[in-house]
Amino acid sequence: MKSQRILVALLAAALLAAGCSRGGEEVEGTNTTSSTASGDFGDLKNVCQAAKPSSSSAQGVTAGEIKVGVFSDVGFTKNTEFVDAANVFTSWCNAAGGIGGRKVVATVRDAKLREVRQRMIEACREDFALVGGGAALDSLGTEDRLKCLLPDFPAQVVDVKNTGSDLQVSSGASASRPYNPYTGYHQWLITTYPASAGAVGIITGDSPSTKAMVPKFQESMTAMNASVVYNELYPATGVADWTPYAQSIKSKGVKGLIFLGDFRSLAKLEDVLTGMDYKLDWIDANSNAYNSQFLQLAGNSLAGQSNFADLAGIAPVEAGATVPDVKLVKDLFAKYAPGKDVTYPVLRAFSAWLLFAKSAATCGDQLTRKCAYDAATKETAWTAGGLQAPTDMRPTGAALPKCYNIVQATPQGWQQPAEFKPDNGPYRCDMNAYVYKNDYGKGLTLADVGLSINDFK
Repeated sequence: MKSQRILVALLAAALLAAGCSRGGEEVEGTNTTSSTASGDFGDLKNVCQAAKPSSSSAQGVTAGEIKVGVFSDVGFTKNTEFVDAANVFTSWCNAAGGIGGRKVVATVRDAKLREVRQRMIEACREDFALVGGGAALDSLGTEDRLKCLLPDFPAQVVDVKNTGSDLQVSSGASASRPYNPYTGYHQWLITTYPASAGAVGIITGDSPSTKAMVPKFQESMTAMNASVVYNELYPATGVADWTPYAQSIKSKGVKGLIFLGDFRSLAKLEDVLTGMDYKLDWIDANSNAYNSQFLQLAGNSLAGQSNFADLAGIAPVEAGATVPDVKLVKDLFAKYAPGKDVTYPVLRAFSAWLLFAKSAATCGDQLTRKCAYDAATKETAWTAGGLQAPTDMRPTGAALPKCYNIVQATPQGWQQPAEFKPDNGPYRCDMNAYVYKNDYGKGLTLADVGLSINDFK
């Protein structure tokens, strides 16, 4: 998403004063095995099924349970998406017999934004793997994770040192990768609105994670023969009056705007631009804005401003009628977490859970970290049963992503723009991702902590 590239610190500072949930809280799912419950998900057969394992084959694995950790910043953001996904998946999976007969027990590792390392140390002591989560400051725990040889199947990756780090299996798009996963999206915007190629603007929240994206997008835009004519920072704590920013955007003649920040701030900026009767050809609102709250906040501007988001090959939440697996997730939420929303991060988390479960199930009674990790990295066209476009899950660099899909915010809701012509279900798979020529850093390796893959068991 680009949601994974938006630092949670951009949220309202008042959230810091809110009460926090406990780190290390187990997700309480419905864990009763049903002889009639299906462990199939889309075209994935027997992801979860009953069996009679007998061994305690690794840390966090007994004959009856598999203990995994779910990272989240829920104590800071109050956003329960990863927790909800863990609850629903484990409830469904355990009702079908668990993973190879072992009940899945998920422990929420609530980093509360700044406690990533503390939660990682706890996970290193107790968990078999990390699954279906993410934290805004995730790189704070990467070194400890590698030292304890803990595999990670995240829903979200953010910082450079964590993105693509060793023992991690992730299909998530991230601006921290050594290539631009949004190349196809940005090319589509410039091709669809050719006048914007000479007048691209970037406005960025003043925080390390978001500022690090700017030179990458500048390099990528230059390679697309586009010109960045406006580049501005705004305070991460918020802006009282967006008028000076809107006036600068207008005076520079910006026609396409990449917004790297919180969607609440974007809605306020658009209110001012709309009030000035200045309409951009397009706004890259990023998938951080792909939610109902943005539609409400930007309601007055949706008819005048063209807001787009790249879902990076994950099926749209609105596609339940055309993508059966989206409806399946919604049905599972209705059963196991009534009242909770199925969102873009939820779908990404479900993909991670399915990958972990399928991979771990192949190991049978002798479930080890290496076996599950190796099975996951053999997936060269992972679709999560139909939730996403085919993705190569081998380590970073084996194959660049090819597929993307675009949604537009309209007064009627998020929709696929009429100009977007998919060639594979809801996706286009013709992207040649731009590989950065400059060095912007890379994920940590086992060698960085004095280990090698031979130490991984």
